[in-house]
Amino acid sequence: MLLGLLQEIQERHPHKYLPLEVLDYLAAKTGIPRARIYSVATFYALFNLKPQGEHTICICRGTACHTRGSRQLLERLKTQLGLQADEEEGSADKLSVTTPDRRFTVRTVACFGQCALAPVVEVNHAILGHVNERTLEREVEAVRKGGRR
Repeated sequence: MLLGLLQEIQERHPHKYLPLEVLDYLAAKTGIPRARIYSVATFYALFNLKPQGEHTICICRGTACHTRGSRQLLERLKTQLGLQADEEEGSADKLSVTTPDRRFTVRTVACFGQCALAPVVEVNHAILGHVNERTLEREVEAVRKGGRR
């Protein structure tokens, strides 16, 4: 039941995250201890405790993707979006950072399970395979202009 509630709350929030005050409210209304709610929200990668961007770009950092250039894709994407090192939260292997204008959130995952398509990038929940820097740049620009995805 708790997973469904958290998913629904996050999906309905305009910035697609779970504010701490909402977790407190949920605990009070359901009788589930706040610590348990927080532990579930932090255990599952699909939940966000910070505001997310309008668009999400997720880069795979698994072994196959890494050996085929996902680190370079990540660095190029951060440059393209104007993200500074001091704005980052986490390392390249576990990153979640949102642009100041909240248009884009860049995340990394351990593996998408699509190793044959490496390097893999997800743009607004659409999986793209065999991505190179130019392809990713075009995808981001299309999203910026309100086009695809």
